[in-house]
Amino acid sequence: MNFFEHQAAARRATSRLVLLFALAVLCIVIALDAVVWMVMPSWRALAFTSGVALVVITFGSLYRIASLGGGGDSVAQQMGGALVPPDTQEPALRRLRNVVEEMAIASGVPVPKLYVMEDEDGINAFAAGYSPSDAVIAVTRGALDRLNRDELQGVVAHEFSHVLNGDMRLNIRLIGGLFGIMMIGLIGRKVLEYSSIGRRGRGAVALMLAAIVALVIGYIGLFFARMIKAGVSRTRERLADASAVQFTRQTQGLAGALKKIAGVDAGSRLQHRGDAEEVSHMLFGDGIGFSRLFATHPPLLERIQALEPGFRSASLERLQRQWAESPPDGMQEDLALGLAKENECSLQENEGGVAVRPSVVASQVAMPTAEDYVRADVLAGAMPEALGDLARRRESVMALLLSLLLSRDDNLQERQRQRIEAALGNDIADQSLRIHQQLTADMSPSLRLPLAAIAFPVLRQRPRPQLDAFLETMRAVSSEDAQDTLFEYCLARLLRVQVLEALEPARHVRFGRRKPGGVREEFAILLAVVAKYGHVDAASAQRAYLAGMQRVLPRDHLPYAPPAAGVRALDAVWEPLDALDPLAKQVMVEAIVDAISSDGRVAVAEAELLRTICGVLHCPLPPMLRE
Repeated sequence: MNFFEHQAAARRATSRLVLLFALAVLCIVIALDAVVWMVMPSWRALAFTSGVALVVITFGSLYRIASLGGGGDSVAQQMGGALVPPDTQEPALRRLRNVVEEMAIASGVPVPKLYVMEDEDGINAFAAGYSPSDAVIAVTRGALDRLNRDELQGVVAHEFSHVLNGDMRLNIRLIGGLFGIMMIGLIGRKVLEYSSIGRRGRGAVALMLAAIVALVIGYIGLFFARMIKAGVSRTRERLADASAVQFTRQTQGLAGALKKIAGVDAGSRLQHRGDAEEVSHMLFGDGIGFSRLFATHPPLLERIQALEPGFRSASLERLQRQWAESPPDGMQEDLALGLAKENECSLQENEGGVAVRPSVVASQVAMPTAEDYVRADVLAGAMPEALGDLARRRESVMALLLSLLLSRDDNLQERQRQRIEAALGNDIADQSLRIHQQLTADMSPSLRLPLAAIAFPVLRQRPRPQLDAFLETMRAVSSEDAQDTLFEYCLARLLRVQVLEALEPARHVRFGRRKPGGVREEFAILLAVVAKYGHVDAASAQRAYLAGMQRVLPRDHLPYAPPAAGVRALDAVWEPLDALDPLAKQVMVEAIVDAISSDGRVAVAEAELLRTICGVLHCPLPPMLRE
C-alpha cells in the first residue's frame, strides 16, 4: 500500500474500532442490567442503570482523550520520559538525534521531539501524537545502551512507519476508548479502596457489594480492551516491521534489535506496568508479557524469522547464554563494527531537472526508501555546521528561519529587516540579516526544508504569544515584495501550519472526506498559480495548467485564469484541499506533478516547490524524486 491507501485503511480501522467499542459497551451494559434485574426486576431500574453506565463510559472516554489533547508530549510524559535537548552532547543521545533527524529529512516531515525513559532497562520505544507535526519518539535507556547504530536505526524506522501511516492518531483514540470501557471496574476498585473498614450497617454492606459487582464487571471491560488492542495492534506491527526494512533496505538492524530483546534479561519489559498496559499497543516490543490471546505483538521468533527465514530457536538460546555472561553494549559495538555514516551520493543537483511520472511521485509520499535515507545523510552532512547549531538553539531559531526569507535585493531586504524589527525587536532583525549574509545567501535550495525540519521542534518551545508574533512576521516578510516567490510564500505557510498544529494537535488532525468535484475552484486556483510561477511564458503555463486539470477533473472545463492576487490567492485553497479524501489527495499530487512536468522535466526549484506544497497539505515527500 502507498501512503494514501494507508490513510484510507486507517480511516476504515477507526470505523471498525468504533464498532468494536460499541459492542464492548453493549456487553458491559447487558451484564450490569442482568445483575440489577436479579436484585430489582424493574424496567425503570434497567433504564436508569443503562443510562448511568453509558454516561460513565462516554465521560471516561472523552475525559481520557481530552487529557491527551497535548498529543505525543502527554503520552511521553505519562511514561516518565525526559525531553532530549536539541543541542545535547551526550554521545548516545547525539547518536539518537542524528538518526532521527536524518530519517525526518528523508521522510519530508518535521523532526519529532525525542524523549528518553531513563529508568527503563528494557529495550523498547514508541511513537505518539496526532500527526507528524506533533509527533514524539520515545526510547528507553536500555535501547540506547544495548543497541548499535544499525539496530537503533531499525527501531526508529519502525516507529517512523507509525508516524507516517496514521497509526498514532488511532492509537491515542484507542487509549481513550478503552479507558471508558474500563471505567466501571475502576470505580468499583476505588470504592473498595476508600471504604471504611470499620464501618457497619446495611448501607455500607450494600455499597461494598455494588463495588464488588462493578469490579467483576470491570473485568469484562478489561477482557474486551485487551482483545481490541491485540486485534488492532498485531497487524500494524507486522506492517511497521516491513516498512522499516523498506526504509533502511537492510534487515540486520531490525532483526538485531529483536534478537537482543529476546536475548537479554530485561527484554522489552517496562517497569511501570500500570502505565505500560495503557500504551502497550504503541510499543516496539511487548512491554507487559501478555499471553498469546492478548498479545499486542507477534511472537519475537516469528518477527525475527520474517526478516531472517533461516533463524532458529537454537540460535536464540545461544545468544541468551552469550548475553547472560556479557550484556551487549551498543556504543562499543559501533566502534568494533566501524559503523559510521557513509555519504554514498553527492549533493550535486541536476540543474536540467529530472523526468518524473505522477504515479511514481505519488507512491513516494510518506514512503521513504534507503535511497532517501542516503540522500538525507548527504544533506545533513552538506549543511554548514553553524546552520545546524543555530537551528537547534532556542535563542537563534527564529532569526535563522527569518533569514531564509530575506531577499538578495538590498532595498527589499532593508524593508524586510524593518518589518522584523517592528515586530520582534532590533536584535532579532540584525541577527537575521547577519545569518542571511554569512550563511544562507548562497545555500543550496535543497537545504532549506531540511533546515526547517530540524528547527521546528526547537521553535515550538517558545511561548505562544511569541510564536504568534513570529508567525505573523514570517507572513509579513514573505509578502513584503509584491512579486514574492511561490516557494517563499509556501515556506512561510508550511511553518505556520506545522507549528500551530503541534500546539493544538487534537484540533487540527482529521481524515478528510471531500471529493475533487467539491473543490473545483480551489483546484483551478492552485494549478493556475503553480503553472504561472513554474513557466516562463503564458502559453507553456496554460499547457501545464490544462495537463493538471485533465488529471484531476477531466470532464470539467475551467479556463486558465491566473488569479490577480497572485500567490496570495492560495490562502483560500489550503483548508478545502487539505480536507480531501486520502485517495483524492493522491490524484491531487499527481495533478500537481503533471503541471510542473508538462515540459518533460522537473527542475530543482520546481521539485522544492512541489515538496513544500505537499508539506502544507500533509503529504510529505522525501528529498529526492525518483524517475
